Amino acid sequence: MTKQNSDRLRETLARHSRELLRFLTRRVGAAAAPDLAQETMMRVLRYSERAEVREASSLLRSTAANLARDHVRRLALENRTFVRGLEIEDLFFGAQSPGVQSPEARLEAEEAMKRFAAALDALPPRCRQVFVMRRFEDLHQEEIARRLGISRNMVEKHLRAAFRHLRGALE
Repeated sequence: MTKQNSDRLRETLARHSRELLRFLTRRVGAAAAPDLAQETMMRVLRYSERAEVREASSLLRSTAANLARDHVRRLALENRTFVRGLEIEDLFFGAQSPGVQSPEARLEAEEAMKRFAAALDALPPRCRQVFVMRRFEDLHQEEIARRLGISRNMVEKHLRAAFRHLRGALE
């Protein structure tokens, strides 16, 4: 790409940055929009290194739409897999509410809670931290990765390890 084309592309990106952020905010919410906007611009710039960009605004919008769609799919999968993958209350209380349990069921629930606490304490510190941030602080994996300075894939690995370990302790 020539210097002139590169400058023109950067100018176009700067001119459309607010519109891009509004577009992504409508699609994915205010928390994820800035990161996706930055990723969109980086992808367009990387693409421009390999091929000529004729319609930068169209490329920007389609890249943003694809990233937003992927983000929404990933969150849906994450919620199905990780949030609902371990419903602690269901493990302890089953279909009954905690207030209408027999003494035996209550004792079993207390024992399960002790096993859960011990298993949680036995997790490696980073794994435990990721699990607590996801399950109890209700943070999304992207936010956990950002706060801890690790990759999203590493967050997922920690969560899978934590869920395996905790399920094993409760079964």
